[in-house]
Amino acid sequence: MAKPPVPVKQLIKEFGPTPSNEPAGGWRGRGEPDKIVQTHCCFCGQQCGIQLKVRDNKVIGFEPWEEFPFNKGKLCPKGVKRYMQNNHPDRLLSPMKRVEGKGFVKIGWEEAFSTTINEIKRIQEKYGKDSVAMLSGVSLTNEKSYLVGKFARVALQTKELDYNGRLCMVSAGAGNKKAFGIDRAANFWDDILSAEVILCTGTNVAECSPITTDYIWRARDKGAKLIMIDPRVTPLARTCDLHLPVRPGCDSALMLGILRVLIEEGYTDDDFIANHTNGWEETKTTALAQTLEEASRISGVNVEDIVKAGHMWGKAKTSFLLHARGIEHHTKGVDNVLSCINIVLATGRIGRPGCGYGTITGQGNGQGGREHGHKCDQLPGNRDIEVPEHREYIANVWGIPEAEMPGKGHSAQEIMNLIHEGEIKALISICFNPLVSLPDSNFTREALNKLEHYTAIDFFLSETAHHADIVMAGSLHEEEEGTSTSAEGRVIRIKQAITPPGDAKQDTQILLELARRLGRGEFFKFQKSEDIFNELRIASKGGTADYYGITYERIENEYGVFWPCPEIGHPGTPRFFEDKKFYKPDGKAVFNPTPHRPSAEDPDDEFPIILTTGRVVMHYLSGTQTRRLGGLVDLCAEPFVEIHPTLAEEYGINDQDWVAVTSRRGSVTVQAKVVTTIRPDTVFIPYHWPGKRAANNLTGRFLDPTSKIPEFKRSVVNIRRTDGPDTAED
Repeated sequence: MAKPPVPVKQLIKEFGPTPSNEPAGGWRGRGEPDKIVQTHCCFCGQQCGIQLKVRDNKVIGFEPWEEFPFNKGKLCPKGVKRYMQNNHPDRLLSPMKRVEGKGFVKIGWEEAFSTTINEIKRIQEKYGKDSVAMLSGVSLTNEKSYLVGKFARVALQTKELDYNGRLCMVSAGAGNKKAFGIDRAANFWDDILSAEVILCTGTNVAECSPITTDYIWRARDKGAKLIMIDPRVTPLARTCDLHLPVRPGCDSALMLGILRVLIEEGYTDDDFIANHTNGWEETKTTALAQTLEEASRISGVNVEDIVKAGHMWGKAKTSFLLHARGIEHHTKGVDNVLSCINIVLATGRIGRPGCGYGTITGQGNGQGGREHGHKCDQLPGNRDIEVPEHREYIANVWGIPEAEMPGKGHSAQEIMNLIHEGEIKALISICFNPLVSLPDSNFTREALNKLEHYTAIDFFLSETAHHADIVMAGSLHEEEEGTSTSAEGRVIRIKQAITPPGDAKQDTQILLELARRLGRGEFFKFQKSEDIFNELRIASKGGTADYYGITYERIENEYGVFWPCPEIGHPGTPRFFEDKKFYKPDGKAVFNPTPHRPSAEDPDDEFPIILTTGRVVMHYLSGTQTRRLGGLVDLCAEPFVEIHPTLAEEYGINDQDWVAVTSRRGSVTVQAKVVTTIRPDTVFIPYHWPGKRAANNLTGRFLDPTSKIPEFKRSVVNIRRTDGPDTAED
């Protein structure tokens, strides 16, 4: 039974999160490092370069890596503290098993492996191969992402595999494929510096992608104008040239209005449209069918500001559009992405310096992790698991008959639904904390409790792992060799700085041993991470995400290599579409009409307020790592709710009052931040906390029909002032 073996408070007391305020060896006793290892930050998709200081097999500090071209030594608050999770008091040092009434008890690896394998075999023999699912994360390296995909399909022989990138970049990826035929930011970030106008929508750049802020400011120093689209006045929006406070869930209506302005004012690049695109006439008709007044009514943005945005974008000679989860976490997230691409294509500003389009990757390897096969519908090289020739190629690389390869499985949320329904009986997870990061946390908790077996692989005991039967102590970012792929599409090296402490093992070793014990070791004869990467290179060859020409040596010598890179002598591809050729059969990009569609929920008398959720600069994802770093916890220890003064006055709420926020799924009680930097019809809660503080107690399990991404960025709630939170057990 996959239930916590003891009360959660007892697990927290034993396993944390415990905020740690000192590095390995303490501040005074660290000494000088034995070595300095050039590697990268373990957090967001920018993958900033960093140098870790190592002494006695412990990371004791860091130095800026000023030569690395992306961040040139600059780091955000999380990057500065990332090294302090090494040698953390909460670190898992051995495998454990669930013992009812006692908690988690240390065991040997033999028992951990044999219990997991016996349960997998029992359940699959009784219920079928697809009764076992695997969920993974895109903080894993490319090598481990590839290995997980192969492990699930060749060793577990299940189709039920997905990853937490499903909560991140899938709407962007689907939109990119529909329009361009390839899924990657079209430009490297240096092109931002030459843009006359930069448009950022659905992205709190300064907090979620801080080093990208430097690129935008350097462009502004050269005269660039900045348009920010967000329901909140985020830090960059406070100084931008034009802020459009869009109502959550109404992004495509706003972009359609801007497109109408471009058409009516003659700002479109008709030659580019005629020669290099398809689908323009239907898209143009859709844009003209919505009046600017209608765009304003739906989006909540004044007509004159919509017109101003169109003029600013239209008159520019160069421009760069950036977006992130704010437009993607919706039941029409793919449409929102396409509405942005339509703006770029309509003006023909792509494929040349200063002219581009970028999807800001959220998670550390959110780009590479969605390219090489631990996604339910995908095979390495960004191939499609339902395309026969794609299946045949990868089956040959893996050495299995194509008929043995499972078909398309279900997305992360759909897997949790199937667990709840009793169709999936067992789960293996690695680097994923769905109890905090999936919507409707109460539903997720109920689902986990129904599992017959659950093995979690991680280096801290996450809230989801509280429900595990077996916990396998895995590895930190700096404890294995590998590669990662940044938001720019730059493939970089993750260097091993130390070995896992205690009896912990490298994630790769764990997966390879599980494969061997499942009787499939002949397909997993890897001796080191570079062996996995070299097979990945072959598996990706000929796919849209082609890494074949990239080697460990090249990455180190060239400060990373941009894919696609189909041959060893190929220079890599920092900028797409310079020849105006797109990855479609006829070489043309595709316009896609995006008429506004309603969200899954609209405000009503019972739930009259829109809730949107997001990140803060101090924390990362579900907080499994950052809620253990004292310097970050000191800056933001608890979640909060941002409320506009007008709304606060209506409900009798003052700054720092406790507020109960309730949706159809659940309720959270947090303290109010009364601010003028949010729409009066909207409240905001960051999502990095678990239990009764979890913003995802409120969000719904509504999915985009194409990307299957949940609608995190729009729920409807009511609010009321209260005396304080319920202190009962989570």
